[in-house]
Amino acid sequence: MIGHSAFSVEPWALRETELRLDVLAQSESLFALANGHIGLRGNLDEGEPAGLAGTYLNGFHEVRPLPYAETAYGNPEAGETVLNVTDGKLLRLLVDDELFDMRYGTLLEHERVLDFRAGVLRRRVHWRSPPGREVRVSSTRIVSLTQRGTAAILYEVEPVDGPLRLVVQSELIANQDGGPGPEADDPRAAAALTAPLEHEEHYEHDRLVLLVHRAKRSDLRMAAAMDHEVDGPDGTVVDVEAAPDAGRVTIAADVAPGERLRVLKFLAYGWSGHRSVASVRSQVRGYVAEARHTGWEGLCAAQREYLDRFWARADVEVDGDTELQQAVRFCLFHVLQSGARAEMRAIAAKGLTGPGYDGHAFWDTESFVLPVLTYTAPDAARDALAWRYTTLDLARERAVQLGLEGATFPWRTIAGRECSGYWPASTSAFHVNADIADAVLRYRNAVSDPAWDAEVGLPLLVETARLWRSLGHHDPSGGFRIDGVTGPDEYSAVADNNVYTNLMAKQNLLGAAATAEAHPEHARALGVDAEEMASWRDAANDIYIPFDTRLGVHCQSENFTNHAVWDFQSTGPDKYPLLLHAPYFDLYRKQVVKQADLVLALFACSDEFTPEEKVRDFEYYEALTVRDSSLSACTQAIVAAETGHLDLAYDYLGEAAFVDLHDLAHNTRDGLHMASLAGGWIALVCGFGGFRDHGGKLRFAPRLPEPLDRLHFNLTFRGRCLSVETRTEHATYTLKVGDALEIEHHGAAVEVRPGEPVTRAIPPAPHRERPRQPPGREPRRRTPDRQRAGLSQAAAARRRR
Repeated sequence: MIGHSAFSVEPWALRETELRLDVLAQSESLFALANGHIGLRGNLDEGEPAGLAGTYLNGFHEVRPLPYAETAYGNPEAGETVLNVTDGKLLRLLVDDELFDMRYGTLLEHERVLDFRAGVLRRRVHWRSPPGREVRVSSTRIVSLTQRGTAAILYEVEPVDGPLRLVVQSELIANQDGGPGPEADDPRAAAALTAPLEHEEHYEHDRLVLLVHRAKRSDLRMAAAMDHEVDGPDGTVVDVEAAPDAGRVTIAADVAPGERLRVLKFLAYGWSGHRSVASVRSQVRGYVAEARHTGWEGLCAAQREYLDRFWARADVEVDGDTELQQAVRFCLFHVLQSGARAEMRAIAAKGLTGPGYDGHAFWDTESFVLPVLTYTAPDAARDALAWRYTTLDLARERAVQLGLEGATFPWRTIAGRECSGYWPASTSAFHVNADIADAVLRYRNAVSDPAWDAEVGLPLLVETARLWRSLGHHDPSGGFRIDGVTGPDEYSAVADNNVYTNLMAKQNLLGAAATAEAHPEHARALGVDAEEMASWRDAANDIYIPFDTRLGVHCQSENFTNHAVWDFQSTGPDKYPLLLHAPYFDLYRKQVVKQADLVLALFACSDEFTPEEKVRDFEYYEALTVRDSSLSACTQAIVAAETGHLDLAYDYLGEAAFVDLHDLAHNTRDGLHMASLAGGWIALVCGFGGFRDHGGKLRFAPRLPEPLDRLHFNLTFRGRCLSVETRTEHATYTLKVGDALEIEHHGAAVEVRPGEPVTRAIPPAPHRERPRQPPGREPRRRTPDRQRAGLSQAAAARRRR
């Protein structure tokens, strides 16, 4: 894992048993803690060494200019960049005058554990200083899932071989150097901003320090506070100081063997675009007071209780691949952390684990993260969609600027404005609007909430439907065309009639009409009448879907299959990702696919294709897809499983689930890939579980690849909790909570009643030859437990010989 073997495989934790400084930035992302509002990278308590220091508040950003070589009408004028805000993680330690630093002295033991059930990061260190004095340090870090603005650290130090003079310096630092800057030639990295926070107030009292800053250009205001409880030997001294960009609480004690110095640090963060200094100060003072009132044990107990409830409805059990079992829980834990308490803020592509992509949210949120949250943590999905609703006026303004009706949501953003300076991959990627509508319809089907449907869901559906009606047009033959758009495959830009875009627009148009009919008064308030609804249905029914009769496959977009095929044989492994080594004009005119596009349509719009079409389409596009995006593998896994390529699906599942644990995209240092982590769940549940939810009817067609013996997952649906257990030859459906539910199993209707498990046989999968991929772009083969055990035994035998 991430280049070394210090990570143990266990079902409910990520444990690192050796500190490797050469992959420190990657491990900081893996060990990040967040709650959707606060994000703390897994930096060492002492702050140095650091791969990439980071503390983030969801939505707190700076504005920066977007330069263009040539100006053009409609180009966004400003970008938004997530800020590394005031760092409260820091706890520096002096041991008899020696600064505790991993790079000096001798590190006798070092272990970090991210506990998925307790929701904490634990660290244990045994260190010998350069003069030879030994000390043990333990810390436990928590970002509260129940108290939105609160984090805390329990820090304990004890001597090993004799009395020690110990000094702990607890710090709160603004405008901190985040470590090495971004890769200048990688568009996935973040913009570097120097000292972006401007001091407004600093305050100290007793053992509390509070700092207030504002972002210079965005004019957003934030406050951070720290308070302490100290338990040490008699004579322990505590000093407090505060300055514009720094606060420090210094604790000094003489500690004998058998004694320990214990520091409990409470942290609080808040921000606003409207509140005064006094208001944000009061906000974080209140957070600190509530945290101290709850206490350390109370915070930890509430965290465990919250996660117990989550895992009861969200856990996925996998028998036959222990690494995969660990990985899928790692994925679910981080996806939950990305949005649990976001509360009408965006869920960024990297969550709150790093500054990659400038902290922007993309269509990834609605198409990958929200499907997981909708069926496991629906409140978080609701709040994420509510954030889109709060940006609806900005989306309407953008549509007017582009000469369109309705709303045009941004390709990448933090606060709701378009932040991409490259229009073929952003403005033209209109499918983001249908992706938002798709997430609305999914939530509407899965959660019975008529008030939300009318007040939040309907406006989003209406305004996106209006966009499609104005963006497309009927051609002379009566087909409804949507020309000049970019689909999910960013290597094929500004194309006509992208199949994924057209089919998702069709779903958007029909869903808007149906929802408007269900809420006539709210629809009239939005200006929707029967004629407009009829026009939506007409456009949807006439949508044009290009098909190549010569090849017998759907064209990803019109004329795509007539393009020259990319010269894969002459493209070496060092030339991927292609976007960093080839000009876009060449990519755009060739048959080469960055990420699943037509294949994504096979999954997202499954009812629009016959089983035979899915097989032909999937195998054709496999030979063209290079997976230069982490979004691709999970989709390919799902469709591979549906079309009978179970071993290939297993390999793609591994890529999705291990994208960060194995640093497969080589940029985990900048933060975790939330969509791909969500894809680990999607590939298991929708791939091998065969789960589909179209129109509110749950359908399952489960089949397991040979390495897996059992797959078990739960789904939350309309107040029910449905348990699905799949084994090689049969599947069992159990309704744990709620009224009877009608589902489908491999096309046959099944009624599941409370307390009455239903078991059905699984028909055998058709045998198919494994399709080919571009040379050198084949997925890594997953090695099942039994084979790994055999390899380990063989290796041990070789060592004995």
